[in-house]
Amino acid sequence: MNTPDNRTATGAGDLAGADAAAVEPGLAAASAEVPKESQTTYRPFFKRVLAQKQGRTGLTITIVVLAVALLGPLLLPWATGNTATEFVTKPFSEYGLFGSDNLGRDVLSRFLAGGLTLFVYALLATLLGMVLGTIIGMIAAYTGGVLDSIIMRLNDVILAIPQLVFALLAITVLGPQGWVLVTVIGITHAPRIARVARSATLGVITEDYILAAEMYAVPRWKIIVRELLPNITGPLSVEAGLRLTYSIGYIASLSFLGLGLQPPAADWGLMINENRIALSIQPWGVLLPVIAIAVLTIGTNLLADSFARAVASTSVENS
Repeated sequence: MNTPDNRTATGAGDLAGADAAAVEPGLAAASAEVPKESQTTYRPFFKRVLAQKQGRTGLTITIVVLAVALLGPLLLPWATGNTATEFVTKPFSEYGLFGSDNLGRDVLSRFLAGGLTLFVYALLATLLGMVLGTIIGMIAAYTGGVLDSIIMRLNDVILAIPQLVFALLAITVLGPQGWVLVTVIGITHAPRIARVARSATLGVITEDYILAAEMYAVPRWKIIVRELLPNITGPLSVEAGLRLTYSIGYIASLSFLGLGLQPPAADWGLMINENRIALSIQPWGVLLPVIAIAVLTIGTNLLADSFARAVASTSVENS
């Protein structure tokens, strides 16, 4: 026989069981209603870039122009019937699809052959600047102290000199050669990249895995290469896109001024300089390289912006 106390305990247990039975389906239903899209999933960096409309647009534009620059020399002379240096008719006449240039050479042939050198030089200059700037910036940030101050003050001195003026002086002294263009532009890029690398490294060196590596007496160069460098690739990739854009503009500008590739080489910047005197008569010798350089610059800028947004979204998710 149940006593009042037993009945009370039994009733409380039944109510608790009923409440649990009522709550558990509610929890199950609530968890089932959570959309899968709300769950945080890791996406690789390149997929984050392609998820953006401007990233896809920039990549498409860049690939198209690069395809013309890289494949153009391979298509000559089968695509046009002429080489880039062959004299085919009188200057600034209607020949072929886009006419002839100032010396009677086929404009389309020279356009197809002129993009490769511009892109290769810009890529090499950017790569040189990225390597130098990243090493300098990481060493300055990780070492700190007096060495950091000396490196950054030297950086400031170089930054005070306009890049184009520095390139003009160096090319005037050493001559307009390809390796000079690459070296000068790469060196002038390095201080700006070093500032970015230093800032990114300062945000990483206080992390626990860096302190743990130091505690186990891991050599500093291994910490820099294995621990620091992989964790600052996001900001560096953004800076690489910007530097590539600037390299294209600098090399084209120097070629336009006659300090880049020399005739009879085919180069987009040189084409603009050679044919500008007859812009109103035969505009294609100027318009084709101008459009190509402008489109390539827009494409790399869009990619750089997409890289920046992808890095920002990664930082937000990690926080």
